[in-house]
Amino acid sequence: MRPRRFEEFVGQSRLLADGSAFRRTVASGRLPSMVFWGPPGCGKTSLARMLAHSSNAHYVALSAVMANLAEVRAVLGAARERFQLGERTLLFVDEVHRFNKAQQDAFLPAIEAGHITFIGATTENPSFELNSALLSRCRVFVLDALAPADLVRALEQALQDSERGLGAAGLALNAEQLQWIADAADGDVRRALSLLEVVADLAGSGVVENDILRQALADRVRRFDKGGEAFYDQISALHKSVRNSNPDAALYWIARMFDGGCDPSYLARRLLRMAIEDIGLADPSAIERAVAAWETFDRLGSPEGDLALASLALYLAMAPKSNAAYVAFKAAQQHVVATGSLPVPLALRNAPTKLMRDLGYGKQYQYDPDVTGGIAYDQECFPDELGEQVFYRPTEQGIEARIAEKLAQIRAGRTQALASKRSKKKPA
Repeated sequence: MRPRRFEEFVGQSRLLADGSAFRRTVASGRLPSMVFWGPPGCGKTSLARMLAHSSNAHYVALSAVMANLAEVRAVLGAARERFQLGERTLLFVDEVHRFNKAQQDAFLPAIEAGHITFIGATTENPSFELNSALLSRCRVFVLDALAPADLVRALEQALQDSERGLGAAGLALNAEQLQWIADAADGDVRRALSLLEVVADLAGSGVVENDILRQALADRVRRFDKGGEAFYDQISALHKSVRNSNPDAALYWIARMFDGGCDPSYLARRLLRMAIEDIGLADPSAIERAVAAWETFDRLGSPEGDLALASLALYLAMAPKSNAAYVAFKAAQQHVVATGSLPVPLALRNAPTKLMRDLGYGKQYQYDPDVTGGIAYDQECFPDELGEQVFYRPTEQGIEARIAEKLAQIRAGRTQALASKRSKKKPA
């Protein structure tokens, strides 16, 4: 059922619309090298085949999963020979992101010389997975997952086509049943047609009963590529929903990731990071709750322990938010890089030996519990070359509001005490 003409192609209405950049490129008759980026089963391979047919080019397909560098060089050598005879070659490389740097570099001379029109297909972000040299020589076209209505149309075509589809089987499905299959396919036309074929095998011919359809659609899995683009998009959505204090969205995204087979330990680690980075000292107990939820999952496992992580996501979403500690730490790190290895003030240095004490290590150090009020305000803790610095700026959220009040008093007392101390050091 692979489409042979653009009129048969299902989906990608944005890409294939009249006047679109892609259609203008095809109509020009001079195909550039391209990269098709989109989820599985959205039509990347079919588009490449149709482009080769419409341009009268010799079509060669490679799979980066199977091919090695020797095979790539053999294909490029044959393309060079065809080019010398006046014949063009359209080379389609499926899963091109699986090729390593050396394999991707092998295409560059052939593209530069015009021996091939290169079309790569990838489910991963080309910006991260393709060499910049190869990417700079290609136009990137983004394909979308198919909408349910597009999948229904593809199923109807397969049921009506007697030559390549199931038209001869006399299979009858109603609109609701076709919608069930489309929903189960989750944007993947290849999966939709495979499910239809399973239905045909179970039903034989005639009207399909709902029980047969439920059997065919049992244990379906939604689109989720562990470690791939969809994976990181979903964990990003979960993190940002928690940060946005939207518990319902947080619950939806963690449910999506559980449904897709995400490692719960990974989710526990990311939720702990959210407690540290986005909640911080506004609710210090969030870290304890995150660790407890992780330990609970480790004790219970799935599916019982899943609820502990889901409950944690709800708690974190509703907790007061502050990234003040995160920002302060980053600022301190940048300051360290900028100022280098400044010496520790003598008063703060450890003095375990007589030599160190004779050199002034620990001299004039004030032990804060022995000072009235418990804080030696005039004790300088930064290197002498820096003076006092301010990195941590607490917010007014949650417990951090009380921290902000106390810290303001401490900083005011320290500023006054240090100013008085320095004024006494000035020569008369």
